[in-house]
Amino acid sequence: MVNGVARHRSHYPAKETADRLAAAASQHGQTLLARIDHAAAAKKVGLELLPTEVLFFGNPSVGTLLMQQSQEIGLELPLRVVVWEDDEGVTWVAHLDLDWLVSQYGIASAVEPTLDKMSAMLKAVLEEATGEQCL
Repeated sequence: MVNGVARHRSHYPAKETADRLAAAASQHGQTLLARIDHAAAAKKVGLELLPTEVLFFGNPSVGTLLMQQSQEIGLELPLRVVVWEDDEGVTWVAHLDLDWLVSQYGIASAVEPTLDKMSAMLKAVLEEATGEQCL
């Protein structure tokens, strides 16, 4: 982990991984709020980029509990995961580590039960999306 970013390899192509991530997040009570296709945006301006998407998802009944401790953490919410393919054709997913994230806002001990629930959800979503054990 570098600068709080956790990275996981996927067994699936980037598009399939992103689709699986969106479906898994929904199945785990999350709302998919945005899906940004950076490669498609690059293509529109005549540039090339390997498949790269960012998915934003969350649940206000959980995220609000974090923001009640520190409204600044709203800069980090909803959760987001980037899915990309590297130049060797390997698909990766990355996200901010939740323990690291809440420690940056000094609220780790105040939100431990919420953090445990979020971590379990994120682990399940990532494992369903990638076919790998995560976190």
